[in-house]
Formats: sequence, C-alpha cells, structure tokens
Amino acid sequence: MLDTVTIERLAARLDEADRTKALIPMFSRDYPGFSIEDAYAVQRAWTKLQLGRGRVIKGHKIGLTSKAMQNAVGISEPDYGVLFADMFYADATPIPFDRFHAPRIEVELAFVLKAPLRGPDCTIFDVLNATDYVTPALEILETRMHRVDPETGKTRKVMDTISDNAANAALVLGGRPFRPLDADLRWIGALLFRNGEVEETGLAAGVLNHPANGIAWLANRLTPHDEHLAAGEVVLAGSFTRPVDIRRGDTFHADYGAFGSVSCQFV
Repeated sequence: MLDTVTIERLAARLDEADRTKALIPMFSRDYPGFSIEDAYAVQRAWTKLQLGRGRVIKGHKIGLTSKAMQNAVGISEPDYGVLFADMFYADATPIPFDRFHAPRIEVELAFVLKAPLRGPDCTIFDVLNATDYVTPALEILETRMHRVDPETGKTRKVMDTISDNAANAALVLGGRPFRPLDADLRWIGALLFRNGEVEETGLAAGVLNHPANGIAWLANRLTPHDEHLAAGEVVLAGSFTRPVDIRRGDTFHADYGAFGSVSCQFV
C-alpha cells in the first residue's frame, strides 16, 4: 500500500478539486501500483477531512452492483462511498447545477435502517430485519478527476472512482416509503424521464439479484476497518439503470409505478 503521507496528500488533492471544481489527473496514472485498498485508504482520509470541517455522515452508497458494470471495469465486487447530510435533497427540490462539474444521475432504492448491521456474517435476512423502510431514490454522480486523461487518452480505473468517494455527490429521496417485506424488491422497476422523454428503464433485480444483497455485502466489507452500518443510516443499494448526463435546466422524473415517483430539477 501507499504510505500514509502519500494517501493524505492524495486526499487533500481530491478535497481541493471538490471545492474548486477543477479536475485533477487520475491517481492510477501517477501511481501505476495504485490498488483498491489504496483507494479506500484515500477515501477514508478524504472523509476525515470532511468530518473535520463539520460535515456529518448520514449513510453510505453502493456502486458497480450490476454484472455488466463489474465486467466493464474488471472487478468482481461492488464499491462503496459515504453519504453526508448536506448531500440530501427532498423530492421535487431545485438543485443548483453549479454545485457540480460534470454530474450524472442514476435510479436506485434507498434503505433506511432501524438497527445496526455488522459483519462479518451479515446476510440478506439480517438486512431485511434491520431495515425500517425502503424508498425510491435518485443518486447524483460526480467526478473530481478526469474520466479520460487528456494527455494519454486512457480512461480512469475503478481505483480512481473508489478514491473519489465512489463518484457520489448528492441524492434525492421520494416516492412511497414501504416496508422491505411488503414487496418483492427484485421486481420493482422504474422509468427515468428527462424533460418528459424516457431515457432509461430498469428492474431492481439488476442489483446483485436483490438490492438487499448489496447492503449485506457492505456490512461485511466494512468489518476489517472496525466499521458498521448504524441505525438511522440511509444506504443507497445501487443503480439499476445506466448513468445519464445532467445538463443545466434538466428536469428528471423517475416513475416507480405503485411505489410512487421522485423528481428534481437542475437550476
């Protein structure tokens, strides 16, 4: 792994990029041996910087949950990041476009926990028992580094995305909250509209066959770092659509059928 000084320096570069909206080179370009564990170490150091400024952790996100996305980036497991309280927007809330550099949006389900979840042997049944309710959600993705390096033309690697808080920037919660056993979560689908036109559709089964599987994976993945998912946390279970680019003025509306809808506008 990279040494502590280097990890903290990379976290500071991400922090500066986030505040200035100036993209930085991907870390995998400058550090060819940059590993997944290095990436999570940078993410934890970046999180520590945010907490030092008074930001409050309100949950976690899980990404790269579909087989197609995992195969595309050459990994066999999802990734995760941290959700801060100032990332949350209510349904139908105008969102300032200038908060972001190159945002994209995805369709998800959010789990709100009523009990803590700890590994190493957390299962889907533990997740369902610990969940207070599930609700539709939109995740807003962002990047603090180049997706394609302007000098080499190479695309960023999964380690770059992980270090960049798994590309998370904000989220919108809405729709109809429901108990996790009141529906077969695999068959919950959504239509994503941009400015009245359908951009994407998907089923929640695309998330590891059942979105609760991702929550169990995360609880187990946090165990070696002596961390867990706390009661009251909001956990984004992973997208079941591809990311869609956001433009200033766009209005997005995700229709979850019987489970309601969630929308936002970028102003």
